Amino acid sequence: MSDLKNKILSMVREDLTEIEHALKQNLNPYLDLISDVASHILFSGGKRLRPLLMILSARICGYKGDMDKTYSTSTIFEYLHAATLLHDDLVDGATLRRGQPVAHSIWGNSITVLTGDFLLARSLSISVKTGLIKVIQIMTKITEDMSQGEIHQLTRMGNLDLTEDEYIEIIRRKTAVLMQGACWTGALIADASEKEEKALAEYGVNLGIAFQMADDLLDYTSDTSILGKEVGADLKEGKLTLPVIYSFKKADSEDRIIMEKIITDKIFSFNDFELLIELLKKYGGLEYTKRLALKHVEKAKNFILFFEPSATKELLLNIADYALVREA
Repeated sequence: MSDLKNKILSMVREDLTEIEHALKQNLNPYLDLISDVASHILFSGGKRLRPLLMILSARICGYKGDMDKTYSTSTIFEYLHAATLLHDDLVDGATLRRGQPVAHSIWGNSITVLTGDFLLARSLSISVKTGLIKVIQIMTKITEDMSQGEIHQLTRMGNLDLTEDEYIEIIRRKTAVLMQGACWTGALIADASEKEEKALAEYGVNLGIAFQMADDLLDYTSDTSILGKEVGADLKEGKLTLPVIYSFKKADSEDRIIMEKIITDKIFSFNDFELLIELLKKYGGLEYTKRLALKHVEKAKNFILFFEPSATKELLLNIADYALVREA
């Protein structure tokens, strides 16, 4: 895993440097307080995967335009992502994000919400500068989908009858559409063919679904120091993810009672959580989630196989593989 990560990082180091520069440039010259709160979430160790996907998607389509402008455009996806994290942490009552105290625990709810609103507006402002109506349409649709995905999840918090199909739809809206939009926008900026546009959009959405499934697995297989947030936080917040949904459905009546007691108890003990993990292993929830995530990784890769061999194509294939094996 570390070899794959290092390989990817060595190939994108210059792009990541330029993305960091663009993120800082596009925050100036706004109120210091906004910059402080925004910087807390923006520069606390994020992977920059979404802006990077936009850059790589444009490049694989043969983009030869103004790279400074393109790096600036790519920030729309990191700003929008950061906005949702600020809002989600507050809604979820989270305490940690990327190993640091969440923004609202430092600056309060009002400032945090308004900074999230600012970052959302900033992303839309930058998208307008592309002059491409389709990019603006994609951004507004992403915003609608992510909001509806969050609301859908909130209305089903703690409900043990949440189905796998509902779960897939929630993560498609909350996570996958942003990666899809980044890849799609890259193709649009490069004036790509309709075939290339569709392929990259499908790559992005499948990568996003696999990415979120892997993230949901980490809640049961990682620890706080690596994950950057409290292990078991999803369950304490009432979020039922695929490992639990699948295992609960497969469990016998005796184990279902045990699982239900742990799931519905928001102050479950460490021992209870360990017991739940054993039950997820017993009924195959962890393994099933891995298999399904792998299917989406393979689907993502298959959509871009027709592109000519290149370092960029290799990168996109490697990123798809890394989505499943990462530790945080």
